[in-house]
Amino acid sequence: MSHHDQSWKFANDIVAEPESIQAARAQSLELGIEPVAPAIGAQSAVIAAASKATSILEVGTGVGVSGLWLLRGGSSATLTSIDVEPDHLHSARSNFTEAGIQPARVRLITGRARDVLPRMNENAYDIVFVDADPAGAIEYVEHALRLARPGGTVLVAHALWKGRVADPAQRDEVTTGFRTLVTEIAASPAVVSALSTVGDGLLQLTKLGD
Repeated sequence: MSHHDQSWKFANDIVAEPESIQAARAQSLELGIEPVAPAIGAQSAVIAAASKATSILEVGTGVGVSGLWLLRGGSSATLTSIDVEPDHLHSARSNFTEAGIQPARVRLITGRARDVLPRMNENAYDIVFVDADPAGAIEYVEHALRLARPGGTVLVAHALWKGRVADPAQRDEVTTGFRTLVTEIAASPAVVSALSTVGDGLLQLTKLGD
């Protein structure tokens, strides 16, 4: 194992994941839903806490793993989360309840993100977390940047897509899409951005403006 791989594994394994999130993670894996890595969850929680987030939007609920992490950091935040699968949302609701999250802090929306996002309020969210259909990542980020308030942050999970984005020989549609997204964001004057290698990659964009 290379030094890089050792460091990556250590950063993921060192995370002390609460029991409620461990249980949601196990359920997610049983259902064949790939949850965010513990290191991505922990980093997202840090960002939510540091930004004192009060309003969080999540694109792709799953069974609530990433939402639980975001609310762990944003201890006074409300979460709006979108997913196309009603069964996933039902499981997520149960997991939020089991974790002691008050129902008023969570709004779950059933629907396709590309249909729901255009109807949402601009400049309304402190954090927008994107972890939905990877083929739609660029479209979702465009919406996310519109919906995030100036100074708000967009987080994109799986931004290194199974290690393929860093390999120029990999040219499938999803990999190329993430590579284009990361490259264009790095050159954009509208945001400050950073790409973290934790988990499967976490792209972080803070929207500039007044």
